[in-house]
Amino acid sequence: MSLLHPVTILFLQLLLILVFCRGAGWAACRVGQPRVVGEMIAGVLLGPSLFGLVAPTAQAWLFRSDSLRPLYMIAQIGVSLYMFLVGVEFRTEVFRARVRGALVVSFAGMAVPFLMAVALTPWFCGMPGLFAPKTTPLIATLFLGAAMAITAFPVLARIIHERGLTGTPLGTLALSAGAIDDAAAWCLLAVVLALINGSVLGAMTVIVGGLVYAVITLTLGRELLGRLAEQTGRAQRLSSPMLFLILALVAFGAWVTDFIGVHAVLGGFLIGAAMPRGLLASELRRRLEPGVVVFLVPVFFAFAGLNTKLGLLGGGGLWLVATSLLLASIIGKGVACWAAARLTGEEPRTAWAIGTLMNARGLMELLIANIGLQQGVIQPAMFSMLVLMAVLTTLMTSPLLKRFHPAMVAGTLEPKSGIERFPR
Repeated sequence: MSLLHPVTILFLQLLLILVFCRGAGWAACRVGQPRVVGEMIAGVLLGPSLFGLVAPTAQAWLFRSDSLRPLYMIAQIGVSLYMFLVGVEFRTEVFRARVRGALVVSFAGMAVPFLMAVALTPWFCGMPGLFAPKTTPLIATLFLGAAMAITAFPVLARIIHERGLTGTPLGTLALSAGAIDDAAAWCLLAVVLALINGSVLGAMTVIVGGLVYAVITLTLGRELLGRLAEQTGRAQRLSSPMLFLILALVAFGAWVTDFIGVHAVLGGFLIGAAMPRGLLASELRRRLEPGVVVFLVPVFFAFAGLNTKLGLLGGGGLWLVATSLLLASIIGKGVACWAAARLTGEEPRTAWAIGTLMNARGLMELLIANIGLQQGVIQPAMFSMLVLMAVLTTLMTSPLLKRFHPAMVAGTLEPKSGIERFPR
């Protein structure tokens, strides 16, 4: 088989991605960052910004444009399965207990970034190379608002897990507000895509279809999954046929939401959120998490990095635009969510931690940026700015979180932190 054969190229790509992301993840942990931050940076460095700069011929040969489609498909499978596992970890009972705070925080995290987008869009639309010529000011404003308001829901879940916040009031409030924000942002993105295709009716169909899917999944779907959990409990193990059925349901949910236009990742998340807690959920995490986290998710980071060209920001005042976008994103999301948390009665330290967690963009920012680039809403320079914003806002999360909770170490919380874990 030739070195130029697509299958050979794919395995070489996967080898480099896995080794590079693993090494970067290890380095991130060594300096006190979550592993996922290292994986995000590794994805950017594998693209034209470093690998393409140091060895342009090798990078162009290994990651030529016609070889990226298989990586894209693997990345979508990986992120959908990861969102399913995030849903399995989601504590719906704690969400119900803190729904008021989650709604207030999520509203602030959507409204203020959108106002920032309204203020910045006229300037950005006047800059060449940011938005596509066909993108109207209205579409640009809606897209930029969604991009600035999005929360790194999968990355947020990993940071919360790695920092020992899973199931705590702080962790659950941040996840709840993040879930609401991301659902609203995806609906806003659906409106953008519908407007590009000239169909407002299409946007309404997407929103209504997504709500119907969510209601059915969290009612009838929960009842079906409850029966599967009972069978697993009686057998005291997760059988292969049961695992097959659940994975088929995840694939079906991802297909439905992708067909509707909401995005496949939300389909997987809702299936996971409807999953009964107990032996079935713990077995699913044990069986699926290693392969998904170690093998599949890094492929998504690498795919996003391959489309990131930081060199495009070198002229024409684009670094000033990128800096303004970053500052507006931090103020519009982090500071706004801190203020909202204080208004709901959270203590200052907890409110700052919530603002810090909500400010992380990570994986979901990369998703929305990729969609905008593929749909012709933005151009590569704006894509690179959004990726840079995703990396930096996620990179600052861990140090700030430690600053507001000094007793926090990776994977544990000391009792003096004031955060009590809910029983699993």
